[in-house]
Amino acid sequence: MAAMVLDSWALLAFFKDEPAAAAMETLIHQAAAEKTRLLLCVVNWGEIYYGMWRAGGPAEAESVAADLAQLPIELVDADLPLARQAAAFKAAHKMSYAAAFAAALAKTQNAELVTGDAEFQPLAKELKINWLK
Repeated sequence: MAAMVLDSWALLAFFKDEPAAAAMETLIHQAAAEKTRLLLCVVNWGEIYYGMWRAGGPAEAESVAADLAQLPIELVDADLPLARQAAAFKAAHKMSYAAAFAAALAKTQNAELVTGDAEFQPLAKELKINWLK
């Protein structure tokens, strides 16, 4: 079964009902039907929590955290090899450290990265990226 790594951009678009939400809903249904695996690094989980807190306060962040826990998304811990790869991406490319973890997870899992964030553009030759709009 193919694996896909979700960047926080993709899930924030889903929770904020932005245009990319429909594509994310399709991926979530595919994961529920066990046609694909959806992976999320805990660092990116934290970025989602922080983003929802800033947008709507702690109650909104907790609500989204509860919703995330119900989705067919596998949380992946940030271990030393993942942190090393994220640090290498951060050092070599102009990107946020949290984004580097999503890219590192995609690379180490040989998975497709799901995002709409242009900061991943420099990695388009190194990773397979599913660009959401």
